[in-house]
Amino acid sequence: MSAQLHLAKPANLEKIVELVEAFHTETGIPSDDAHRRAAVEPLLHGHPYGAVYLIGPPRAPVGYIVLTFGWSIELGGMDGFVDELYIRPPVRGRGIATEVLQTLPKTLAGVGLKALHLEVDYENETALRLYGRARFEPRERYFLMTKVLSKPGG
Repeated sequence: MSAQLHLAKPANLEKIVELVEAFHTETGIPSDDAHRRAAVEPLLHGHPYGAVYLIGPPRAPVGYIVLTFGWSIELGGMDGFVDELYIRPPVRGRGIATEVLQTLPKTLAGVGLKALHLEVDYENETALRLYGRARFEPRERYFLMTKVLSKPGG
């Protein structure tokens, strides 16, 4: 199976929300339908700070990836963050996520993105191997810290 990527559009909202719900349920991320919709919908309407790509055929996607964009003085310009990456369990292990993480950064570099970041659970060995294959590396002196300013649903 090839990792076809399709920029998600408003008509894809229901499929994306279904996939996000599956991902959040699997990983224990607390969210409800209203929160998921509010987070995804602006990106489907062209919000400049992020994009959602369907992975696989648009009518029956096998997953999705969400990218958000920022700016880094240190890295010399626009950078991105893989906010979420999900592949349906029945098709995992076929190299789809690896292909996405190798192909998409090349495309993004071609439009000026300087770096792509992601976060991963220290204990998720499968994800660590996946991201290593895609040439993501831990930053030597840094780790991600977060201050939540607004709770989901609040």
